[in-house]
Amino acid sequence: MATERVLIEGVEFAAALTLRSDIGLLALHGSREGGTAELAHEVAARTGASCLVFTQPAGDPVHIPSHRMSVPTCEALQQFLSHVTLTVSLHGHLRPETPRAIFLGGANRAAADTLAHSLTLLAPAFESVTDLDHIPPGLRGLGPRNPVNLTPSGGVQVELPLSARTQGTRKTPGAPDVPPPTVTAALTAGVQRLTETSAGPRRGVRRRP
Repeated sequence: MATERVLIEGVEFAAALTLRSDIGLLALHGSREGGTAELAHEVAARTGASCLVFTQPAGDPVHIPSHRMSVPTCEALQQFLSHVTLTVSLHGHLRPETPRAIFLGGANRAAADTLAHSLTLLAPAFESVTDLDHIPPGLRGLGPRNPVNLTPSGGVQVELPLSARTQGTRKTPGAPDVPPPTVTAALTAGVQRLTETSAGPRRGVRRRP
């Protein structure tokens, strides 16, 4: 794993990159959206996928929207995008009206359905939502500059509620979050399925406004 320090809009990030297969796990807001960095690393390690995780080594975490994280000055991101064919980008949401919903956006709708199937089977305590009309507009992950859509087959933006990315137990400040085992297993199975079935550029891509 190689780590690059990069400034984005005046904020310092550590971008940790591991290149393996052409399926990539991405966590753009690893310090702010607890559990997403840990999930990305763990699922990538279990499946042999590539992985890129952004964290902020100092200060209170700042949220920079995904499309503004796609900067040409970040060599780790450029390497990731040139190596990976399909991206699974992990994010966190805090929508009080949908505390058990996992929203699966992004341009590759076939891949979203694949991940949703595994989540439904292995993490049934959560509702997997793939219908874009039922995903809040800000969580759909369809922007053309969003890194999840910049790889040849596009990708899936997975928006996880707090209970799907941390176990809610009190932890030592600075210690890693521990995602629920069921969610880790479900995402692992889904990514493994994507690895087995991926074929050809832009497979299953449909864009929506």
